[in-house]
Amino acid sequence: MLIADWMTRSGVAFGTSGARGLVTAMTDAVCFAYTLGYLKHLSDLGAYHPGDDVALAGDLRPSTPRILRACAAAVRYAGGIPLSCGTVPTPALCNYAYARGIPSLMVTGSHIPADRNGIKFNRPRGEFLKEDEAGMRQHSVILPEGWFNAEGALIRDFPQAETVDVLPDYIARYRNFFGATALNGMSLGVYQHSAVGRDILVTILEALGAQVTALGRSDVFMPVDTEAVREEDIALARDWAATGGFDAILTTDGDSDRPLLADKRGQWLRGDVLGIVAARFLRAQAVTTPINSNTALEKTAFASVIRRTRIGSPFVVAGMTEAANAGHSPSVGYEANGGFLLATSAEREGHVLDALPTRDAVLPMLCALVASQDYSGDLIALLDALPARFTLSDRLAPLPTTRSTENIAILKEDLSRRGVFEPFTALCGPVTRYDETDGLRVVFERGDIVHLRPSGNAPELRVYVEAETPERAAQLLTIGVEYVRPWQG
Repeated sequence: MLIADWMTRSGVAFGTSGARGLVTAMTDAVCFAYTLGYLKHLSDLGAYHPGDDVALAGDLRPSTPRILRACAAAVRYAGGIPLSCGTVPTPALCNYAYARGIPSLMVTGSHIPADRNGIKFNRPRGEFLKEDEAGMRQHSVILPEGWFNAEGALIRDFPQAETVDVLPDYIARYRNFFGATALNGMSLGVYQHSAVGRDILVTILEALGAQVTALGRSDVFMPVDTEAVREEDIALARDWAATGGFDAILTTDGDSDRPLLADKRGQWLRGDVLGIVAARFLRAQAVTTPINSNTALEKTAFASVIRRTRIGSPFVVAGMTEAANAGHSPSVGYEANGGFLLATSAEREGHVLDALPTRDAVLPMLCALVASQDYSGDLIALLDALPARFTLSDRLAPLPTTRSTENIAILKEDLSRRGVFEPFTALCGPVTRYDETDGLRVVFERGDIVHLRPSGNAPELRVYVEAETPERAAQLLTIGVEYVRPWQG
C-alpha cells in the first residue's frame, strides 16, 4: 500500500513539520510504515543504504517511547542500524546527525496536546523538504508478516539499540562560539515545564557564565506554544519576574526547537522579533522568513537579501538554502514561532558557528542575551531600538481545515469584488492589497495587517495581526478572533 494511502486511511498526514496525528491513529504499524517509506525515499536519493546508521530521538510525551520502538523496528527491517539518542532536543539530534551525514528522525508533536504526536524526518544533512514528502508518499510499503497484531501493535521483540550521547557536542557548539563568560553577571530563570531540553538549557546557560534558576518543572506533558502563548504561561512569567529579579526568563516548546524568551518584566518576546535580533547579531546578509513575520525586518535594513515564504520550516529551509547557494553568507532563516535556522556558518570575534539548517531554540535566545550586554543586560532597551511594529496571534480550535479553507475562499472572493473587509475597514482604512502566499493576508491603508491561515499541524485556524502599537495589535486580534468564531458552526 502506498504511503499516501496509509495517510488517508490513518488520518496521520504531513503538516508543516512532519507527520502528525492522534496517538490512537499513530499505531505501531502506521509509524513502522512511515519510517520504512522514509528510508525507501532516501535510498532513491542515494542518501541511505543497508548497514547505515539512523539516529532516533524523542520528546517527553507518554506515547513517544512506543512510537520510537516502532520506528527503530522499521530501521532494522530496512537493514539499518538504529542509534538511540534518547530524549533530547530536536536540534541536538540534528547537530549530531548532520555532522555525520546520517539519516535521523525525531518523535515529537512539538507544542500540540499530549493526545497527539508526530514524526519529524530529516535528510542526512538537512530537513525533509516538501519534495521529499511527495517522494515518500509514492512508495509502497507492505508490513512483514507476524510482526503486528490486528490492532497494529508491534508484537516482535528486538535487541536494544546502541545508545549515543549527543549532548556534549550540543553544549560545546554554544560555549565555543559565545565564550564561557558571555553571560557573566546575568540572572536567568528557565521555565522547564515538560520541554525535552529543560535540563540541557540550564547547562548551556551556566556554561556561558549565567546564574540560573529552574522554574515550573512538570511531570505531566504541557502543550506550551511559543507562538500562541497560553494565559497561564503569561501569568507565570509575570509572577516569576516580579519575585525573582531575573534579567530574563527562557523556555522552549516540547521538543525544544522553538524558543520563548521573556524580559525582566516577564513579558514574552514575539518569535519574529527575536529572529530579527538574532539575525542582526550574526550579521546575516540574507534572511528568509515566512510571510507572517514582523515587517520590522525590512525596516531595520541590515540584510541585503530578504525572502518571504509560506509558513513552515521546509519552505524557510528551501529559501535560505537558495540564498546560500547564491553566495549570500551568513544566510539565516526564522519563523514567527521563534524557530531559528542557520544555513551557513557564522563568524564572530574569530569564533565560527557551523551551519545547523533546522529550527534551533537556543541560538536566538543566546544572541539576544549577549546583544543586550550593549544595553546593560536590558532586553527591553535592546528591543526599543527596533522599528515600532507589533505582532500578535491566536488560534481558534477545534476548527477543521476544510471549513477554514472554505470560509477563507469566500472572504477572498468578497475582497476581490468589493475591496472591503469589515469590520476592519472602518478601523484600518481601505484594503490596499492582499497576499495568498499562505492563507489570506490583508494589508490596510493605515499599515495594519490581518492574516488568516489554517494550521498545518492541527484542526485549528491561526489569526495573525500586525500594527504600529501593541494596543492596536491587541484590538485587531480581538476583532479577528471574534470575526472567525462563527466559522466553528
